[in-house]
Amino acid sequence: MSTTFTLDTATSRAHPVPEPVRRLTVPAIQKRKAGKGGGEPVVMLTAYTARMAQLLDPHCDLLLVGDSLGQVIYGLDTTVKVSLEMMIAHGAAVVRGSYRSVVVIDLPFGTYEDSPEAAFRTAARVLRETGAAAVKLEGGAVMAPTVRFLAERGIPVMAHVGLTPQAVNALGGYGARGRSEAEQAKILNDAKAVADAGCFALVVEGVVEPLAVAITEAVSCPTIGIGASAACDGQVLVVDDMLGMFERVPRFVERFDDLAARISAAAAEYAGRVRRREFPTEAQLYR
Repeated sequence: MSTTFTLDTATSRAHPVPEPVRRLTVPAIQKRKAGKGGGEPVVMLTAYTARMAQLLDPHCDLLLVGDSLGQVIYGLDTTVKVSLEMMIAHGAAVVRGSYRSVVVIDLPFGTYEDSPEAAFRTAARVLRETGAAAVKLEGGAVMAPTVRFLAERGIPVMAHVGLTPQAVNALGGYGARGRSEAEQAKILNDAKAVADAGCFALVVEGVVEPLAVAITEAVSCPTIGIGASAACDGQVLVVDDMLGMFERVPRFVERFDDLAARISAAAAEYAGRVRRREFPTEAQLYR
């Protein structure tokens, strides 16, 4: 039995109060593979802050501290510019804010590709300094030896095939992958390679739907789709996209809210009341 914390809003925004709870584990996620005694779809969203983690945690099985934070939080044009220090800082915050979900942290571009040993040093630092349960890395067959190296040394790895944003310069953009038979065959081989190497779950991003189905049927670990197929063993979205925080989102995103409009409206109301000297009121003053 581990320790959780709940908000004590009477004293602060995030005052810890111990309460027993059991966090999900990597083996529990592995058992959710359809047809392997599981079958309940895996729910994953991105999270970058402690407060967002607190809000998402009761509803998710996995929280991904994605390098998408470079674009969502820092306004960068690609994820390639994200640093290891960014990932560790935000990863630690999400771990502090979550008590049920398995927290997975992206290894940023340039910190793991050089060799399995380099990847181990990076991953070990990430887990040690954040308290997260697993790391995620992009790449197919070429990264299979690294996946195996990490898994054999006790570091759970989530792999990522298909549209891999860190390779956007090589791919030439963010278009869907697998439109040709040759590309389909390569991506399917990539998926099998990292699954056979021991990844505990596999993100399948931005591929044509039949390919996502074929990958899900071919690998023994759960597949987590994003722009892939409802037949995948789970789904993930960037939380800011599904909350409607941005005007432009990928085709595969459904907006479950229009939070940007509601924030803008609230800010406009606040600004108007300040300018009319209607805020603060007696209720917010100390006498």
